[in-house]
Amino acid sequence: MDIKVLGPLSVEACGQSIVPSAGKPRQILALLSVYANQMLPVPTLMEEIWGTQMPRSALTTLQTYILQLRRRLATAYGPQAPQASKDVLATRYGGYVLEAQPGAVDIHEYDRLVAAGRDALDAGDDVQASLLLREALAVWRGPALVDVKVGPVLEIELARLEESRLGVLERRIEADLRLGRHAELLTELTELTARHPLHEGLHAQCMAALYRAGRPWQALEVYQGLRARLVEDLGLEPSPRLQKLQQAVLASDPALDLDLDGHWRRPVLDLFAA
Repeated sequence: MDIKVLGPLSVEACGQSIVPSAGKPRQILALLSVYANQMLPVPTLMEEIWGTQMPRSALTTLQTYILQLRRRLATAYGPQAPQASKDVLATRYGGYVLEAQPGAVDIHEYDRLVAAGRDALDAGDDVQASLLLREALAVWRGPALVDVKVGPVLEIELARLEESRLGVLERRIEADLRLGRHAELLTELTELTARHPLHEGLHAQCMAALYRAGRPWQALEVYQGLRARLVEDLGLEPSPRLQKLQQAVLASDPALDLDLDGHWRRPVLDLFAA
């Protein structure tokens, strides 16, 4: 099995796609794939498809969808493995589980790389952290399950994945800033702050990179742009930490500089935490 959900849904058995074209069976396969190797209760599967408006035939219809997926698996595995479809899409007490081998699911690979990258970052190995977090982000092929209509269960999971992706991106940029790669980051950070116009962390990193690149006036423009949007859209001022970062830029605070060994002392916003 080869299962990919960080982008368009792709599930292959013996090199053959088992993804159905019909919407609801595709949705069920997507949910089972996101939670590969975990038993999903029948009520959770039905909630994903019908929400709170479940028809009387919901259980029977769900069983039909499972049968359709097993038929696709059986076709992929062929007559030489008659039990494979039930072994891979297995029935458990109260639910179903999609069994996958280690390394077969892109979410699992992403989580493994993220954990290793965080460990490297915590250990002060910024080079390895940047490398591992870049590899984790490269697992993504686009928005998760971009070609699947999602219900309430998948919607929550996709929101979690996107938040994780953004957090990993922020950590990777932090590692690169610590390595003195501020000039290389400017284009990326300019694009990211445009895509996430209210994200303080990315704006702080952009300000720090601009300051380190000898462009403090542009760092202040980034702050003023964010402040204007926060006030206009939410009626809020920037956080105290970001306000202190602005003051540090104005004062050319040495805390914004790199250490002599070329490493940043702490994450940008933490430099001025109370």
